[in-house]
Amino acid sequence: MAVKTQGGKKKKKSELRQAITIFSQIGVSIAACLFIGIMLGKFLDEWLGTSPLLILICTFLGLAAAIRAIFVFGMRK
Repeated sequence: MAVKTQGGKKKKKSELRQAITIFSQIGVSIAACLFIGIMLGKFLDEWLGTSPLLILICTFLGLAAAIRAIFVFGMRK
């Protein structure tokens, strides 16, 4: 009986680690997509002189990429 308990605990810890890994990948992907979008928009705004316009557009594109990344992770797992 004790062997089953140990195996069950190991399985639960493994599942917990896997869930934490998946959620951290999703979080990093969201942050990276938004960060890249904001930085690209800021760079283009400074370069072209269109102050708030391109940063807003690129931020929304980064948000769309983050949402797509969530769906891709959902389909894969």
